[in-house]
Amino acid sequence: MSHKVFVYGTLKRNEPNHNWLTNPDHGIGKFISEGRTKTKYPLIIATKYNIPFLLYSPGHGNHVKGEVYEIDDTMLSKLDILEDHPNYYIREIDDIIVNEAGKEEIVKCWVYFLKNFRPELLSKEQFENYSSQGPHGLRYLERSKRDPNDNYYPEVKR
Repeated sequence: MSHKVFVYGTLKRNEPNHNWLTNPDHGIGKFISEGRTKTKYPLIIATKYNIPFLLYSPGHGNHVKGEVYEIDDTMLSKLDILEDHPNYYIREIDDIIVNEAGKEEIVKCWVYFLKNFRPELLSKEQFENYSSQGPHGLRYLERSKRDPNDNYYPEVKR
């Protein structure tokens, strides 16, 4: 079965986890288009590992820019592992605006949101477009370089 997923953080091209989408052992992941959320959401960078989070607070933040991929069931299950769905991120279908031949269209895509987040996260700087190398200076620290016994979930989850 084929699915569309919208990625806004470290899974985008030229970002640290993009290899998850291109690894044939994870299934099929094919770039379709750049896009943006139809609804505004806060995109923040948090934890000592500088992880990007799309907070589920519709109507706040920005129309977040990202990329749409067509993926198979195997890739979706691998992304669920990476995003620790449903324990951490929650995967939901949302409307993404893409530009097809000069015309805007809405595509239904899976999006990973942080839903049960600490309210104070809404006061952090919010971004329209994520880059680990951005001028914010908050470079993402890959899982392989983190302490495996460190539970950072309480930093962001209620």
